[in-house]
Amino acid sequence: MYTEKVMDHFQNPRNMGEVEGANGVGMVGNAKCGDIMQMFLKINDDGIIEDVGFKTFGCGAAVATSSMATELIKGKSVDEALKLTNSAVVEALEGLPPAKLHCSVLAEEAVKAAIDNYHARKEGRTDEECNCVSCGHDHEHEHGEAEE
Repeated sequence: MYTEKVMDHFQNPRNMGEVEGANGVGMVGNAKCGDIMQMFLKINDDGIIEDVGFKTFGCGAAVATSSMATELIKGKSVDEALKLTNSAVVEALEGLPPAKLHCSVLAEEAVKAAIDNYHARKEGRTDEECNCVSCGHDHEHEHGEAEE
């Protein structure tokens, strides 16, 4: 059912945990399955993601997609990380069952939410002024289902 890569990232997740000094934090969830992902980014003055971590409450696929997403953006610029797609996460994991594609969407959204939060903090906006999922409020998502 799961590829060896998915199982490896589930059993040996990379970059798990909070990042000390994170300046971008995003949290997203899926009400249907109950998965929750929180992404922590430490972005330097040049806009490069120096460190990244995650906390995920969910199934094995949710943990694996979070882990892979961190691997794909670590060391990249913020602009490069914004281009991360759920399809890229699935491809890097060598596939996911169709019923678990929503986990890859959450991973993409968690990265983007953390970057939104980073920009909001840079601009001096507070959570109350923030209009994004990264602030922890239950905003409606603009994103649809998983890309095919």
